[in-house]
Amino acid sequence: MTQISTLDNPNWWRDAIIYQVYPRSYQDSNGDGVGDLNGITERLDYIAGLGVDIVWLSPFFKSPMADFGYDIADYCDVDPLFGTLADFDRLVAKAHGLGLKIMIDQVMSHTAETHPWFVESRASRDNPKSDWYVWADPLPDGNPPNNWLSVFGGSAWQWDTRRKQYYLHNFLVSQPQLNFHNPLVQQAHLDAQRFWLARGVDGVRMDACVFHFHDRQLRSNPPALVRDTSTVTDVNPYGMQAHIYDKTQPENIPFLERLRAQLDEFGAVSIGEISSDDALAQMAEYMAGGNKLHMCYSFNFLTPVFTAHHIRTQVEDFERRVQEGWASWSVGNHDAIRVMTRWGGPDATPALAKLVLAMQLSLKGTPCLYQGDELALHEADVPFELLQDPYGKAFWPEFKGRDGCRTPMPWEADAPHAGFTGGTPWLPVEPSHAAAAVDVQDRDPDSMLNFQRRFIALRRSLPQLTRGEIAFFDAPEPALALRRDLDGEASVLAAFNLSDAPVSFDWPATDGAAQMAVAGLQGSAERGRVTLPPYGAWFGTVPAATGA
Repeated sequence: MTQISTLDNPNWWRDAIIYQVYPRSYQDSNGDGVGDLNGITERLDYIAGLGVDIVWLSPFFKSPMADFGYDIADYCDVDPLFGTLADFDRLVAKAHGLGLKIMIDQVMSHTAETHPWFVESRASRDNPKSDWYVWADPLPDGNPPNNWLSVFGGSAWQWDTRRKQYYLHNFLVSQPQLNFHNPLVQQAHLDAQRFWLARGVDGVRMDACVFHFHDRQLRSNPPALVRDTSTVTDVNPYGMQAHIYDKTQPENIPFLERLRAQLDEFGAVSIGEISSDDALAQMAEYMAGGNKLHMCYSFNFLTPVFTAHHIRTQVEDFERRVQEGWASWSVGNHDAIRVMTRWGGPDATPALAKLVLAMQLSLKGTPCLYQGDELALHEADVPFELLQDPYGKAFWPEFKGRDGCRTPMPWEADAPHAGFTGGTPWLPVEPSHAAAAVDVQDRDPDSMLNFQRRFIALRRSLPQLTRGEIAFFDAPEPALALRRDLDGEASVLAAFNLSDAPVSFDWPATDGAAQMAVAGLQGSAERGRVTLPPYGAWFGTVPAATGA
């Protein structure tokens, strides 16, 4: 599979497709039940064969694993669970040989409590790193300094007996918040990022990048006028606050500019995770001027809402409000219920997965795909006694956490643990996942896996779908109708049925269009009327001058 060319194309990442690998669950090479870097290296040929361009690796750095790598204890080393720096170098070398770019996860806002920085910081109020984290005295009655909440439940403040102060943690108690108002903290992160860029890393995904700075005055958040359920479950009180003081502070802008300047030195790309009350406002701010983040994604497609109106609104609002930015549309990742279950329910068939992929790859922006979605995997059912995610344990039983989307990748249907490991997997392999393993789908030309390979190849052959402008047409719910236009090329028309019932509607623009045959998708357009079967889609082209 030919990857995109980056020569003389500074915006190559706009044509690219990102594929997220969750290292713990991709491939175990040493039989300890946990995926590792060498396992990923073994599977790079498979990833390249999908036709994607960028491999985003969730954290593999040294960590106590309280939040499975998102609690970092050493920013410049590989955790032994995943391998060594030499293993990482081999992974990068093989990836580059296959035309793949490597993107790493930068978790800058907080560390593990075992990080030497925090160990020193909490030891006293006057040591060299005493101001590297967010510390505050209690109120006169002993309560925390304000009402800020943790994403993972409860107060965002934890009492520390050593300093007799509270420290801030926006996530787990064991993930203390760094104080980015201290310039030494910023420089330490720049130094760590340079370490990886010098080893050949091609990009960074900025985890929780809206959390870098906090309000210096520690003002309490007001109640939310509209409860946020896009980034947290509706049983979590975190969504009851308007988070205007504990994140999204203006001081983040110059820091992102410094990050970008360093990335530009190496020709590396960045993508920011934006979880805020008004994600589009933050996206616009964090990408304005072309000197901060390259692209951003929000959680707006990671919710249970699956309607044509919602998708059209999100894209149109982005185009209207984020005029200097570039979107990365994601329908699945390591923090969200798998899209098959979230949007299709327990009985959804691969037809839904094909429809969702075709729609996602037809939107203007850089798609981000999550491992296993190419197999149309459903959310795994992990019993409480095998649950690993602390977020799920805290909110059980109404919210089961994130383990259901993190279970091991199934490679061989008849192998123990579906070929993921020769040991006992850290999370169980879902039986239905084994039946949908890579080796089974490889042999089936109509499988979701082979459909994804074909559609990615189709997208690569149509520059309208990567660089073209986008416009939507009015269509009855649940139909989504759009057009992609690029100077010098025919306009591409596409219609999608987001339901399990047939739909038809009038779309005059399709009259006389040349239909594009897409194996695995069914639909027709005759005399300006589009007919789509359940989860069907239709693609066609018209001369650019008559595409309106």
